[in-house]
Amino acid sequence: MRIVVAGGDGFCGWPTALYLSKQGHEVTIIDNLSRRKWDNELHSNSVTPIAPLEDRVNKWKEITGKEIKTYIGDLNHYDFLREVFRQVKPEAFVHFAEQRSAPYSMIDREHAVFTQQNNVIGNLNVLYAIKELAPECHLIKLGTMGEYGTPNIDIEEGYIEIEHKGRKDVLPYPKQPGSFYHLSKVHDSHNIMFACKIWGIRATDLNQGVVYGLHTEETKLDPMLVNRIDYDGVFGTALNRFLIQAATGHELTVYGTGGQTRAFLNIEDTVRCVEIAAENPADRGEFRVFNQFTEYFSVQDLADKVSKVAEKEGLQAEIAHLENPRVEAEDHYYHAVNTKLRDLGLEPHLLTDDVLRDILQAVLAHKDRVIQENILPSTTWK
Repeated sequence: MRIVVAGGDGFCGWPTALYLSKQGHEVTIIDNLSRRKWDNELHSNSVTPIAPLEDRVNKWKEITGKEIKTYIGDLNHYDFLREVFRQVKPEAFVHFAEQRSAPYSMIDREHAVFTQQNNVIGNLNVLYAIKELAPECHLIKLGTMGEYGTPNIDIEEGYIEIEHKGRKDVLPYPKQPGSFYHLSKVHDSHNIMFACKIWGIRATDLNQGVVYGLHTEETKLDPMLVNRIDYDGVFGTALNRFLIQAATGHELTVYGTGGQTRAFLNIEDTVRCVEIAAENPADRGEFRVFNQFTEYFSVQDLADKVSKVAEKEGLQAEIAHLENPRVEAEDHYYHAVNTKLRDLGLEPHLLTDDVLRDILQAVLAHKDRVIQENILPSTTWK
């Protein structure tokens, strides 16, 4: 298939582009390199050194003989996007190209406005490009489990059947997003659903959990293909933060009680889920939602796991609790459904000690790159 991976220079997009290319698809990356620019803005970095995109794709071609085309540009510039569609004629469009950090969206008014403009308008442009230039193209859109929040009932896959005053209907599952970033994803979902309804677009919304892991089979082929490890208080996940803290002799800092529970999946499952969606496209006019995760853990669970692995490696990893900079329920019910991708063939990679040890060893190899003052949170919701 001819597949565009928008955001193909990022943490999820890069290994996805390599994996799809290896499977024989004709892959094109669109990226405006903003993830690298945000590192400069925040005076931060990836623990693993990341080569320029051009060097990465050249190394991939050198190793595998497979070419990945690249277009450097912004989805918010419709003339650029339209030209890419004209040249590539995509059969599937994998959309990772959004500002994906909740803390970044909460820094101040400017960052909140930027996040919503960048994400919502860019996604709208993609919908119009499909309508005008590739009506059979299947949109595979990265959503987030964070759209749902933490309701006191089970989280279904996109829709819920309700009975009200003697009548029944199947309606979109209620959304309770926890940041301006998560709100932008909710707006995306509503816009995609509407476009499917009125234009007959086919779309799959992948409501993804928090992604962990470092390597895929493809990124292990050469150091120049390695993926990012983000750790700072803006773009780093709690799990990555704990691993970096363990490697550098810092206490593992749990926000609040640590009871906050979220869905997770391995980066190897991320790339496989995209492949499953591409090979099993939605019908014309269908807005399909998959909950893309394999397990869920509390923040305290993650800290305990990292502490255990770190101590086996001879590291001290005591756990400390910080005041929570976010406004969120810290102790809550959490149970979500995730059957659709499994039914289509997903075989999960779970969060084992070996997976944690693999990331920890990569961090230890590059711990001189860690900027200590970036580890703790600097952004507050309050």
